Amino acid sequence: MVRVILPLHLRTLAQVDGEVELAVEGAPTQRMILDALESRFPMLRGTIRDHATQQRRAFLRFFACNEDVSHQSPDEPLPPAIATGVEPFMVVGAIAGG
Repeated sequence: MVRVILPLHLRTLAQVDGEVELAVEGAPTQRMILDALESRFPMLRGTIRDHATQQRRAFLRFFACNEDVSHQSPDEPLPPAIATGVEPFMVVGAIAGG
């Protein structure tokens, strides 16, 4: 089981409290996790990634084992600690302003 932590606005939209657990086969990648997340919670489609390009939305970042993996290939395997559920995959909302 892969654990996923979503920012408050996405947890509210998906109507979940706390972490989400997803079954992902094999070595998980960002794409696999996001595909599983959008499959389980269809209301999240288009909120994390663009519908057409599948690119990450500008004000969201992805973290694995406290490392920003937002700019890595979405098909690159994530650390084993993510695959085993020891560490969560985090979707973090960026803060902008002046």
